[in-house]
Amino acid sequence: MSYTNILSQINDGIATITINRPQQLNALNKQTIEELNTVLTSLESDNSCRVLIITGAGEKAFVAGADIKEFAQFSTEQGKQLSAKGHELLFDKVAHFTKPVIAAINGFALGGGLELAMACHIRIASENAKMGLPEVGLGVIPGYGGTQRLPQLIGKSKAMEMILTAEMIDSKTALHYGLVNHVVPSLELLTKANDIAKKIIKNSPMALSSAIKAVNANYTDGVSGFAEEIKLFGECFGTKDFTEGTTAFLEKRKANF
Repeated sequence: MSYTNILSQINDGIATITINRPQQLNALNKQTIEELNTVLTSLESDNSCRVLIITGAGEKAFVAGADIKEFAQFSTEQGKQLSAKGHELLFDKVAHFTKPVIAAINGFALGGGLELAMACHIRIASENAKMGLPEVGLGVIPGYGGTQRLPQLIGKSKAMEMILTAEMIDSKTALHYGLVNHVVPSLELLTKANDIAKKIIKNSPMALSSAIKAVNANYTDGVSGFAEEIKLFGECFGTKDFTEGTTAFLEKRKANF
């Protein structure tokens, strides 16, 4: 399927989705969010895809935010719908995706861009990356999960400072905060992302999916993360992946998942 604002390809089990609006610094408009939802839905059921990498076209930006022109005149109700639809179509979909998702942050990741990166399971940043949630400077608050996921990742105090000052941080600070997993030179960004993806692919797809669900359960209201872990752990025992993994271990060979 062809898209207007994104590029998608799969190589050796690794799907790379590139948000392709470099002239707009890859800003997330309605069409881009809808296209991302479509490709994610397709990849979730595609057995040739084992891991996803999301990045932005060019070296200037991962995603420099939402496309403000689209909602500058919105009413209160339209604003609520904008946020709710974004969560449904993209941000929650990424966070709860059944396959591991890696954000390769090249350049600016601001507003909705940082929120997209935070929804991913692993984040890698280029040395020139800049991250921030500048929404309060526009008279709004982060509306795509920023007020929730940032404190989860870096703690309440640092998150409050980032949100309330609306200032950007560099990749070194992001690494120190625990906002990103790795920082690498720009030219090595996708290589590092692919290296991590290749390590992930060696493992059981079923177990990877269950691990994502178990970790996410701890951040879901009304759900006991420990209870969910126990349930998912038990369910693993009834799968072909468990049989293959344990058999391979006992036979001192690599598992073939």
